[in-house]
Amino acid sequence: MTSSLPPTLRLGYVPGATPAKWARIWGERHPDVALQLVPVAASGAAGAVRAGTVDLALLRLPADTSGLAMIALYEEQVVVVVPKDHHAAAADELTAADLDGEPTLHPLDDCVHWAAAPGTRVEHRPETTDDAVELVAAGLGALIVPQSLARLHHRKDLTYRPITDAPPSPVVLAVPEGEQSEEVADFIGVVRGRRAGSSRGRAEPAPKRTAREKTLAKQAARAAAGKKAGSPKGKPPKRSRR
Repeated sequence: MTSSLPPTLRLGYVPGATPAKWARIWGERHPDVALQLVPVAASGAAGAVRAGTVDLALLRLPADTSGLAMIALYEEQVVVVVPKDHHAAAADELTAADLDGEPTLHPLDDCVHWAAAPGTRVEHRPETTDDAVELVAAGLGALIVPQSLARLHHRKDLTYRPITDAPPSPVVLAVPEGEQSEEVADFIGVVRGRRAGSSRGRAEPAPKRTAREKTLAKQAARAAAGKKAGSPKGKPPKRSRR
């Protein structure tokens, strides 16, 4: 039985990811296909794409990407979240060495996965990043996260500083491997910056010619017109008498 509902594209996104720009462009180009934004947990984002709960998702690496294709989007700066009166807050930026020996919290939904992360891990692991932020505010340790998560969980009594030698946190668009639906292919075109009217498998618009190319084309056209107007081959054109 054919559904009478309008088509919908479901885009999952992990905490801190910002799909707003692409959602706006999608709405302008495809007003007939609703884009449904679906918040997904960092640990379950890839599985949601494989299970078909969402059609595609913005997620952070590393992740279990089996059965998925990845389109690289951007890399986030990794920061440390500390109380405003913490000694680390005195500097504009830090290195990993600045956090040596510092108690650090490691929530179960950690998405940095920095094997050589500085500091001394607190034995208790909070369930979520949100819980870890509460413990930072209580003075129980620092928290290392991508910058967008530090902004998402902003509190007046906390601040964050970039760790200049930390590995970046990559954000990708995950889609099922294999042939894509037209809607998914079009959204890939949006995040890759393709212009309206072009997408994977469609002919790209002809590139605009430069001023020099236009001049050369006009010269070639005039030369071709001159040859057609000239006399037959081998006979010089007659000169008109005054």
